Amino acid sequence: MLSAFVPQPQGLARFELRAGAAIPPEAIWLDLVEPTPSEEKQVESFLSIDVPTRDEMREIEASNRLYEEDGALYMTATVVTKLDSDLPESTQITFILSATKLVSNRYVDPLPFRRFISYAERHPTSCNTPPAVLAGLVEAIVNRVADVIERVATDLDGASAEVFSVSRKRGAMRDFRKILERLGQNGELISKSRESLVSLGRLLTFVQQSTSVPMTQEVRGRFRSLTRDVMAMSDHASFLGTKVSFILDATLGLINIDQNNILKIFSVVTVFLLPPSVIGAVFGMNFSRLPWLDEPWGFWAAMGLMLASAIGPFVYFKRKGWL
Repeated sequence: MLSAFVPQPQGLARFELRAGAAIPPEAIWLDLVEPTPSEEKQVESFLSIDVPTRDEMREIEASNRLYEEDGALYMTATVVTKLDSDLPESTQITFILSATKLVSNRYVDPLPFRRFISYAERHPTSCNTPPAVLAGLVEAIVNRVADVIERVATDLDGASAEVFSVSRKRGAMRDFRKILERLGQNGELISKSRESLVSLGRLLTFVQQSTSVPMTQEVRGRFRSLTRDVMAMSDHASFLGTKVSFILDATLGLINIDQNNILKIFSVVTVFLLPPSVIGAVFGMNFSRLPWLDEPWGFWAAMGLMLASAIGPFVYFKRKGWL
């Protein structure tokens, strides 16, 4: 799908172009969403540029993601999507910025784009040039990542309180499986969010260093502010990643402690029951002559030995502090 955005007094007006429809020359933003080959060729012929293919967008080399050609800036950023689902995804979005046009090429429809389009339709002054539109799109993406990082930070605080809670009743079992699932989901969100922030940071540095595309001081100030925000958020995401690892290690350690306590119970029971069992087995042998068999107190003597053999290890373990 190819959409053209034209500046109007009330904001950017969106025109969805059908196959073969002419691109409005006054459009400042052309948005390609899962474009067909004919739509790509139409944009290429209209602007005399080369739109990167989907395979080219996936290349990770910096020289293939950030470069300048024929006076246009080619910038491919990694953007995390599906943040409200259990399986967030990272996808690539390409921006081509020239003096008169901005082209975005994407194969997903993330929430920041929808929010920005709704915003741009009502705010003409902040979206009246291609660099201003690019700044607005990056701001929307960064704000979305910030919301996710805040949500993860809150959830990690809850998970930490649950893992290290000391008010839990003695013997109560924590549901470590759910805690591990939460940590895994938060770790995945933080990892993909940080990947997106690093990519956006490189894009912002590249666009500020370029002199081929004229920008107003206001737009340059927006890019500088975004760069600072991205750096701060990247540091915070790294901290949260470290926190996820810490809580994960602590959770696994508590799981080992609980398992050791269970094995300890079985070991203690075995130590207490094994000596009386041996004594009972000895007196239960089917031999014709065994001590005390014919004595009236023989049964009680055997029971006393069995009881003493159980109490003895208990007292010894207790003094050693093993119980």
